[in-house]
Amino acid sequence: MSKPLIMVNSITYAIKSRDILYRKGIKAYVERIPHTSRTTGCGYGIYVPDKTEEAVQLLSDSGIRITGRMERADIQ
Repeated sequence: MSKPLIMVNSITYAIKSRDILYRKGIKAYVERIPHTSRTTGCGYGIYVPDKTEEAVQLLSDSGIRITGRMERADIQ
C-alpha cells in the first residue's frame, strides 16, 4: 500500500498545509521526513493517507510550494 508524504519548505508550511487540507475534509498529518540524500530543507512533510493527488492540487492552488514527494516508511 502506498504511503505518500508531501514535502514542503518548512515546518510552518507543513502546519499550514495540514490545516488547509483539514478544512477541505482531507486527513493530513505533519511528520518528520527521514534524512536521505534526496531530502533537503527543514525535514518535515505532510502524510496524506488518501486523496493525495487532490491534496497536492489544493495545496498548489493555495500557494503552498511542494518541494517533492516520497513514500513514507512504515513505522511500527
